[in-house]
Amino acid sequence: VAPIAICQDITIQLDSAGQAFVTATDIDNGSNDSCGIASITLDGSQDTLDFNCSNVGSNTVTLTVTDVNGNSSTCSATVTVEDTIAPTAICQDITVELDSNGEVTVLATDIDNGSNDNCGIASLELDGNVSELTFDCSSIGTNAVTLIVTDVNGNISTCSATVTVE
Repeated sequence: VAPIAICQDITIQLDSAGQAFVTATDIDNGSNDSCGIASITLDGSQDTLDFNCSNVGSNTVTLTVTDVNGNSSTCSATVTVEDTIAPTAICQDITVELDSNGEVTVLATDIDNGSNDNCGIASLELDGNVSELTFDCSSIGTNAVTLIVTDVNGNISTCSATVTVE
């Protein structure tokens, strides 16, 4: 008689390197056999499955339970992979000069100083969720700006910088 495979769905979070893993025992939810279980594996013959940023969302895995007599059965579970780590926003202060029209445009990339994320950055924006800010004669001096960094999974982080307009 084949063993009884019993699965459970789980949710895991990626780490700061964008990695996570599950073991067969993480998915097993009390599988049993009258004569004893010899092995419990995932997706064929693996003890551990690795997940990364490309796996964010729902992933179906198969648990195979084999008893001491070689009989086996399977069940499926959903591994939900989440990226809950906000990006690291890193700003730099800059000094800019007005052009002959009395204006200067500062891009979000001008303020960024190496912002990063475990799964990648989707956008860099400045105050008001814009990619650039224009300064004019009324802005001469120091101006505080906020850099908004959004990663590919919607996590957001900010930092502040000073734009000195001359």
